[in-house]
This record gives sequence, structure tokens and C-alpha cells, in this order.
Amino acid sequence: MYAPMRPHHIAPRLTTGAFILHSGLQHLHADERTGQGLHSMTAGAYPLVGRMSPHRFTRLLACAEVALGAALLSPMVPTALAGAALTTFASGLVGLYLRTPGLHQKGSPLPTEEGIPLAKDFWLLGIGLGFLCDRQAWTRPCLAVCRK
Repeated sequence: MYAPMRPHHIAPRLTTGAFILHSGLQHLHADERTGQGLHSMTAGAYPLVGRMSPHRFTRLLACAEVALGAALLSPMVPTALAGAALTTFASGLVGLYLRTPGLHQKGSPLPTEEGIPLAKDFWLLGIGLGFLCDRQAWTRPCLAVCRK
């Protein structure tokens, strides 16, 4: 039987999955002030977000985080698929970090004091890219072996 999660994928999937799932669960129960803060920061980097209400944005973000966290934690979701989702999500977070003034030093991706909490998004992106680059995450079982 084909195992979608290899042993060396377990630790990064557990840590990132638990972190993202926890964040999503917190955002599901976010108060109005938190939702407005998330919305205004994101709308500054991605103007399209400004068209939706803070409440709706926070709910959509929370649902995306819960779904991604659950996918990373589930051994039945192939690592390549979970890695593609993590890379996509983390790319948006890194874009937010790079587009928001004051979070990183001018002309450099290195964080300022205010940007340190968001700099972890580069780690998430690196883990997602690592999953995508792992050849074993993309291998399929040989049909001849499965027929035996």
C-alpha cells in the first residue's frame, strides 16, 4: 500500500499543521478588534481584500487555516498536495510581510522588531517548498507491484 506521508515528513507536517490549525481556531473566535486589525493589515498589502468586510475576511482566513492545518496533520493527505497548499498559503503571507512597510529593513528582507512575528512565514514557505522538492513525495506505487 502507498503511504502518502513518509517518516521524514512527519515532524515538519506535525509542527506546521498544529501551528496553522491553532491559528485558524483562534481566528474563528476572533473579536471585532482582532478581525479589523487582520483585515486592515492585509488590505494594505492586498487592496482586493479591502472590498470585503473584516468579519468575512477573518472567517475566510480562519477556515483556510483550519483546512490547511488539518490537511498537514492528516496522514491520508499526500505530502505533495499538503506541500502545494502550504507553499501557496505561505507565499501569500510572505507577500504580506514584504509589502507592509515597517516590518522589514529597507532594501532587505531582514525583519525589524515589529516584523519578527511575521518573519516565521519564510520558514513555512521553506517547509512547503521542501515538500514540493522532495522526489519521494511525488512517487506513485508501481502498478506491477500492486497487481501481485
